[in-house]
Amino acid sequence: MASDSVSPPAAPQPAAKRIPVLRQFELIEAVKAYDPTADEALLNRAYVYAMKMHGSQLRASGDPYFAHPIQVAGILTDYRLDTATIVTALLHDVVEDTSATRDDIAAMFGEEVAVLVEGVTKLSRLELQAEHTRQAENLRKFILAISKDVRVLLVKLADRLHNMRTLKYVKPEKRERISRETLEVYAPLGRSIGIHSIASELEELAFEHLNPTARTAIERRLEALKLEHGRATEGVASEIERALSEAGIPARVYGREKTPYSIWRKLQRKSVGFSSLSDIYGFRVLVQFEDDCYRALGVVHRAWPMVPERFKDFISTPKSNNYRSLHTTVVGPGGLRIEMQIRTEAMDRVAEDGVAAHWAYKNHSYGFDREAMEKDGGRDPLQNLRHLVQVIEHGEGGEDWVEHAKLEMYLDQVFVFTPKGRLITLPRGGMALDFAYGVHTEVGDTAVGVKINGELKPMRTALQNGDVVEIIRGKKREAPADWRSLTVTGRARSAIRRHIRSSERDEFQKLGRTTLEQALGRAGKSLADVSLAPVVETLATGTQEDLFDSIGRGRLAANRVIEILFPALKGTLTSGQDRKKIANDRARMFVRGGGLTPGVSIHFGECCTPVPGDRIVGILEPEKGLTVHVIDCQKLADFADDDSVWQDLQWTPEAEQGAVGMARLRATIQNAPGVLGQVATVIGEAGGNILNLRMAHRQSDFFDVDLDVEVADAKHAISIIAALRANPNVDTVERSRG
Repeated sequence: MASDSVSPPAAPQPAAKRIPVLRQFELIEAVKAYDPTADEALLNRAYVYAMKMHGSQLRASGDPYFAHPIQVAGILTDYRLDTATIVTALLHDVVEDTSATRDDIAAMFGEEVAVLVEGVTKLSRLELQAEHTRQAENLRKFILAISKDVRVLLVKLADRLHNMRTLKYVKPEKRERISRETLEVYAPLGRSIGIHSIASELEELAFEHLNPTARTAIERRLEALKLEHGRATEGVASEIERALSEAGIPARVYGREKTPYSIWRKLQRKSVGFSSLSDIYGFRVLVQFEDDCYRALGVVHRAWPMVPERFKDFISTPKSNNYRSLHTTVVGPGGLRIEMQIRTEAMDRVAEDGVAAHWAYKNHSYGFDREAMEKDGGRDPLQNLRHLVQVIEHGEGGEDWVEHAKLEMYLDQVFVFTPKGRLITLPRGGMALDFAYGVHTEVGDTAVGVKINGELKPMRTALQNGDVVEIIRGKKREAPADWRSLTVTGRARSAIRRHIRSSERDEFQKLGRTTLEQALGRAGKSLADVSLAPVVETLATGTQEDLFDSIGRGRLAANRVIEILFPALKGTLTSGQDRKKIANDRARMFVRGGGLTPGVSIHFGECCTPVPGDRIVGILEPEKGLTVHVIDCQKLADFADDDSVWQDLQWTPEAEQGAVGMARLRATIQNAPGVLGQVATVIGEAGGNILNLRMAHRQSDFFDVDLDVEVADAKHAISIIAALRANPNVDTVERSRG
């Protein structure tokens, strides 16, 4: 991605420690080592062409730019990819950054390479679009290219990896943007096709730039734990091997160290302190045959007590990226909780290299071996990206679908079944509507209820592994706007949004027309007596129907239209009562749904302090109006038997883009001098602002503290919580839930 790394030749940064660049013959030898049939002439031509076209261009580090595509090609040789992919790596920036064209590439290197290069190339000439819109369009084009050929993603991941390795030479503001994009988009995309090794390094490099304080804190905690428990874990691997050997199961066992970013993610997801994480100490058991995995599991469980609810079988039910393994957690030596992964050597290759593990030499040609993948129990490596393509093709706005894509790529998975036994894979937290749209759009559009394991359940019920889900359908195609808050998948949200947009425009136009007629009537005028053409021209709204739509949606005040039509009335139209009503309406803009109408009292529950990004519901109470709660607020149990008071709500775009909320955190911290100051410092460094603080249950060693913290959204609150959990003096911290 050249715009992330090219700089003017006149002002290079101080010289970096040079990484030797693969010479031409070295690159070709690396390819020929695993593919004797590689087209040596094509590789030579691409190497020379890349050097010639990039010429005197320099990277931000001061290195010649041509070193970058050569290094990208070198990364891909480690994954034993075919000649066309290596050539694409060498040429991936020439169309964007030099005078070369797609036709030039096709003429010199063939149509296959031209298509791959085109897929990797960004749309860099969208000069009239905002930066975030341009990024969304680049990613849209990229996803569409990936859906046709996975090699596009492999080249892009290697390109991003090399750029991240040299990111310290880029300006700080650009460095942060690239790191965030890497963490939110490219690392999850890598995991989606199983390239764990690249994805993990991308995450660590991005984490180092985005949150160096947290990373340093976690590294220090890891070092302290090694000193404390190192001896207890030293002999675990040999002890496991001995137990398996006695049972007649040859195995290779080795310890694996958790990365700082993976620990940070767990601190964000789990309401536990650092020392309570069960899989900081992990061991991988590699055996020869699939049957040996289950035999080894029995040996391990007989040797050490199993931790309940910590066993997962990804062999019988593989992840969507073809990951297969048995996971279990046991209480090992010294009472330590140890996570074990049990898999075959073949499963381990797929776990680390994903789709790249199935490139092989077969039938006198070298390339992707689909038969070998299917023999290993794998599926189409792009199957779990198809829904993103569907979201794009259904016309979602750039920012909307990018957020959906990020959400789905991040979440873990649950496996549920239709009544006929069809397996549906959903992100963890998925609900009935996600399932319905996973089956078929028609099923989602007509869903009115759900049975889970034969029992009627609310649509907001989160699905669990193994659930049998039956959607109850109505005759009318209806997808209420509020139902978007009952979904987590981009496919479901996109379908609901699309269905709503197709039906709501007429309603907003009618509302806008009525609003304008009433405003004109108060001014002594009539819509039938005026022409709206001057207003349409002045405000550039497009058509008269677009004008009504804008008024109906509240984007344009009816009084503004009247002022354009009758300038003499300017400044005389808005009364004090009108201004009060407008202020109240704006206060209600942050949530919508639940049949909200003007005059309804709406407020946020003090028990759970909802902030934008939380999943929310409303409870309608007499004399109190509508109270907004987070979906897991403990107070909701008081209303469990009365479905009539429940109202499905969602945050408005205004809230998600620019609101500031207050999240209440409950923390248990050590009772020692300076600890409270450390907590305040951590919150401040994470961008939070303490609005209120209350201490309770103070003991000689620990005490509880309630912290009201100003945050941008739920994600910001989770980040602050994770930062607090990384502090050794904080035992637990979580959001207040009533």
